[in-house]
Amino acid sequence: MSTKKFYITSPIYYVNDVPHIGHAYTSVACDVVARFKRLEGFDVHFLTGTDEHGQKVEKSAKAREKNPQEFCDEVSQKFRELAQTLNLSNDDFIRTTEERHKKCAQKFWEILEKNGWIYQSTYEGWYAVRDEAFYNEDELINGKAPTGAEVEWHKEESYFFKLSAFQEKLLTLYEAAPDFIRPQSRFNEVVSFVKGGLKDLSISRTSFSWGIPIPKTSHVMYVWLDALTNYLSALGFPDENAKLYKNFWVDAAESPVHMVGKDIVRFHAVYWPAFLMAANLNIPHSVFAHGWWTNEGEKISKSVGNVIDPHKELEWLKSFGCSDETALDYLRYFLLREVPFGNDGDYSRQNFLLRINAELANNIGNLAQRSLSMIYKNSGGEILAKVPHSNKHLEEYFSAMKNFSFERAIGSITEFASEVNKNFNDAAPWNLKKEGKISEMNEALYVAAESIRVIAILLTPFMPKSASQILDLLNVDESKRNFAAIGSHLKSGHKINEPKAVFPRIGEEKK
Repeated sequence: MSTKKFYITSPIYYVNDVPHIGHAYTSVACDVVARFKRLEGFDVHFLTGTDEHGQKVEKSAKAREKNPQEFCDEVSQKFRELAQTLNLSNDDFIRTTEERHKKCAQKFWEILEKNGWIYQSTYEGWYAVRDEAFYNEDELINGKAPTGAEVEWHKEESYFFKLSAFQEKLLTLYEAAPDFIRPQSRFNEVVSFVKGGLKDLSISRTSFSWGIPIPKTSHVMYVWLDALTNYLSALGFPDENAKLYKNFWVDAAESPVHMVGKDIVRFHAVYWPAFLMAANLNIPHSVFAHGWWTNEGEKISKSVGNVIDPHKELEWLKSFGCSDETALDYLRYFLLREVPFGNDGDYSRQNFLLRINAELANNIGNLAQRSLSMIYKNSGGEILAKVPHSNKHLEEYFSAMKNFSFERAIGSITEFASEVNKNFNDAAPWNLKKEGKISEMNEALYVAAESIRVIAILLTPFMPKSASQILDLLNVDESKRNFAAIGSHLKSGHKINEPKAVFPRIGEEKK
């Protein structure tokens, strides 16, 4: 087991509705980071799951004439199935209705209370049920929350967390760790919010009952205090000797990393570190907030009916004759290639087709098919040369991945493939064969095969099945499919398997 530890978390998804492309986007991004770190030699713990308490869930369950637990079981299962459909490599799936989580959240509350950060009073102010969030008067836009959610004036007895006491502590944290919140636009937004002044936070409710009970009271925990502690409960906290907790929360230098949508950055970058400081626990290494998708240029909304269902997108891809595995890898590739991670972006099927065909089918796929077929036919499937080989794109790839610039990392791979394709065309090994220049032909084929090997390893976090298929064609040993093995070049005499097309073109439906 590696001594280098890395903990990556997706948000826990709220079960008031079924999974959509936004959930798939965050999940795949986390999976790519988890797979990348494993290829780097890290011992990784990747967590995802579902957030199952709160007024919104209680209302949704009632609307479907189910009790909240039944409702949560049903919807949570859909998220678990999505994780399998997306080929996520998560190590755990946490549900906030699990006993391990309830115990952790209640203990966390006790610690905050014991440390003197909780007091009782009356909450009076604007509350959005949809966001499960409180808003100040000056944050409302045309009488609604900044998210567009309806707000209602709310008054009830409540316990409060002394958030106002953490304003300077948080600003000191942001100054000392400018990478704590990424990208920069979200960092600026959070700093501005905190500089504007923090008010104490209502952290309990009595107006509904679907939540974690606060011991010795008639209150339930505010859903965000409950939800955020999932990152600890999944590691075995409050047992401070729990192996996972020690390895991935206490001792991991570059983690945890919380990957979230931009709409919940405040909870993760303001409330969460303040809660942890109050409990005298380590704070996360960083919070990365990504953007939102539009659909063919239109804002996605249930009322418009343009919510993108990842399962339907996979069916659409399979209508072109793609296998299940290829369809999934195409979806994973497009989601992280199309838009700089952190920005908003547009989901367009036309762009999907263009990108897959140009970058995968016509570029990487074409290079693999031509060069490996030639090796198989002309050299009995053996690589018969070994020439010095370097790749200036590696540095760009690793730098981009460290910054979660997924589109730039993929761009470095496709640029490398384009260069190799051009050089392969210029060398024209088919002509070298006609001219009897067999040694030069073998050298050109070696460079292509060796380049494809490196490309496949670099593509592995994004397209695990397709990359594995390419490495199978090259007959690369399982133990040599990581970043440390990039320098272990193919040897002269290495035998490949019979080539097959890996990246089929898409665009015409199979009849």
